Amino acid sequence: MIATKRVSGTAIRITVAASLLLGATTCRAQGVEWKTLNKEVQDLYAAGNFDRAMVVAKKALEVAEKTGGKNNPAVAISTKSLALLYKSKNDYVQAELFAKKALALFEQGLGPDNPQVATELSTLAELYYLQGKYTEAEPQYIRALAIRERALQKDAPEIATSLNNLAGLYHAQGQYKKAEPLYTRSLAIYEKALGQAHPLVATGLNNLAALYKTTGQYAAAEPLYKRALAINEKALGLNHPAVAANLNNLGMLYFAQAQYATAEPLYKRALAIDETAAGKDSLDVASDLNNLASLYNKKGDFTQAEPLYQRSLAIKEKALGTDHPDVALSLNNLAGLYESQGRYLPVEPLYIRSLAINEKAFGPNHPSVGTSLNNLAGFYSARGQHAKAEPLYLRALAIFEKMLGKDHPDLAVALENIAALYRETDRIKEAEPLEARAKAIRDIKR
Repeated sequence: MIATKRVSGTAIRITVAASLLLGATTCRAQGVEWKTLNKEVQDLYAAGNFDRAMVVAKKALEVAEKTGGKNNPAVAISTKSLALLYKSKNDYVQAELFAKKALALFEQGLGPDNPQVATELSTLAELYYLQGKYTEAEPQYIRALAIRERALQKDAPEIATSLNNLAGLYHAQGQYKKAEPLYTRSLAIYEKALGQAHPLVATGLNNLAALYKTTGQYAAAEPLYKRALAINEKALGLNHPAVAANLNNLGMLYFAQAQYATAEPLYKRALAIDETAAGKDSLDVASDLNNLASLYNKKGDFTQAEPLYQRSLAIKEKALGTDHPDVALSLNNLAGLYESQGRYLPVEPLYIRSLAINEKAFGPNHPSVGTSLNNLAGFYSARGQHAKAEPLYLRALAIFEKMLGKDHPDLAVALENIAALYRETDRIKEAEPLEARAKAIRDIKR
């Protein structure tokens, strides 16, 4: 039996300083019709009515092009609106297309060093990030930061946002030494510009704590998470959704240390806040249910875990549709629960469906696809179906190498899983170099 290492899929809600504001750029020269349409797009977007907003945004773009030509500011704003709407609907290909057009229009109209151009670069970078295109995201984030550092005061919060976003990219890539000083500098700017008790300071604390948690520095992470929680409780109130996010993150720190009795009341309080603030069928509630279910699953309390996973999945399918990546996460976790119980019949179709969703949403080379391949391969390996498992493990390895780099911790997991399969099938000489490579990755001081 191979002890396959998997990604649990516990959803960590890390708050990131927002740099995207729909229609934030003013446009004084446009007529009443475009302004009315643009205002309607903003209102629909804020209400989460993305389908209707898309229709109105396309009309606004058409009006802007007819009344002012393709290079006027209204065209740029409506183009950006469409990019953000496609992003909200998880159509990252179309979102990227419109984001590139908006960037070009703003550069042409405002010049390449205008702070608005930095915002558009950040939008494009985030879309690359969401698609796992980390190498494409990095230069956009770096250029956005450079523009803001030239155009703004050195302690401007917008600079802190750029630093935070670049740090988040490095964090995702496993480049922790690059991420930490950026998170630290971002936090320092927020504290100086906004004061010690501002919610954006809580964001900075939270993200730095998340980095420490990732690298196993639990003692360093805990006081930062606690301070972030205290700031938001005082600034926003005890029952604010941001407080629920802080409670979840602190709970997951304790979960990672197997301190389940300490984590459980934090998860339950977060769930109660979100059910009251957003409703029992909100996506925040789905995330809370997933986290609480993962805790019960880890404790072996499967009877409590299963209905929570199922409720989380049902909320996501209703709110997001059956092909959303968050649905894939829930399917993966439910499959893992059934596998832990020895209920193998439903496991394979759940893992396969999770994989198919991620491939459709992200393309064949996204890290989430690698995770899905790894988990399906692990199921086959545990059943002794090594011929099925091996090509999936190898494909996951190739994805992690290409998208995350050759020193990422997830790559070590993939190498160890393949090595375990080789040992199980008496291919010791093939296993040994993989094990050595995995050890070298794990020995890197991050």
